[in-house]
Amino acid sequence: MSGGADPGSITRVAGITVGHFTDSRRPTGCSVVLAQDGAVAGVDVRGAAPGTRETDLLDPCNLVDKVHGIVLSGGSAWGLEAATGAVRWLEEHGVGLDIGVGRLPLVPSAVLFDLMVGDMRVRPDAAAGYAACAAASGADPAEGNVGAGTGASVGKMFGMARAMKGGIGSASVTVAGVTVGALIACNAVGDVIDPDTARPVAGARTADGLHLADTRRAMLRGDLAQSLLAGTNTTIGVIATDAVLTKAQAQRLAVAGHDGLARSINPVHTQLDGDTLFALGTGHAGHNPGMLLLATLAAEAVARATLRAVQAAHSITTAEDLHLPGLADGAWHGA
Repeated sequence: MSGGADPGSITRVAGITVGHFTDSRRPTGCSVVLAQDGAVAGVDVRGAAPGTRETDLLDPCNLVDKVHGIVLSGGSAWGLEAATGAVRWLEEHGVGLDIGVGRLPLVPSAVLFDLMVGDMRVRPDAAAGYAACAAASGADPAEGNVGAGTGASVGKMFGMARAMKGGIGSASVTVAGVTVGALIACNAVGDVIDPDTARPVAGARTADGLHLADTRRAMLRGDLAQSLLAGTNTTIGVIATDAVLTKAQAQRLAVAGHDGLARSINPVHTQLDGDTLFALGTGHAGHNPGMLLLATLAAEAVARATLRAVQAAHSITTAEDLHLPGLADGAWHGA
């Protein structure tokens, strides 16, 4: 987006709140998107190395119609434990599916791999998920080096030493009386692309560290990617709308959201990523303007939120002397 245009955020969607937990012991954390009144939900996994929890229940063929929150977390598979804390917080606040003897909060989750940034023994746990819920509000969420974006990095095709800082970002679009928003934690192996110009803005740097290597063009020239461990990347996020959705339509919205990732990350959906998007429909707008429009808005919100994730990211240097320049503070001369 150009100029000072308001990018909006996922919390512009009625019925949605967002909270972050950022771990001060190392760059990692988790983020929650809460829909305490329940939201019809869907999911679409495109990356080949996902880390998820409770995604099967979102299949349109399966029984449960609504969920009460989504957790996005760092920490790879260990970070899935953050969802346990979110479930506990929601139960304490009387939120969940009525099962007669109590309420069962339904909280699907996805994780990204940030274990190479700082001490991998520090990762989000149940207490982190609980704290993120306690911090949730309807205000525009913080972006950049917070929550699930705290330890994120982008542009790792030629090694971590040439990568840049990723982060978490949010955006929303309102058309025809409905709002579609997205919250995206970008930890991609590929570069982040400005969806309006199709030019890379953050990603793998040249060997001298002063310019973008432009991963797509570098690979087309025959530059060899560094051997990378599968699953050590991943972009995860949540799309939300106040439109009325069926469960099948929520899944279709998640599918469409990946078009936004394809416009803002290159390469995307690789064997090294676990790209996963959830979709939530709160129904507060009271109508559905048609899936063609909603799918277009979902892709746009995701693309903008992904760009925001790196635009808001600040440079970091870990105790292990890994330096990841970020766009937010201009520390990288090529920005």
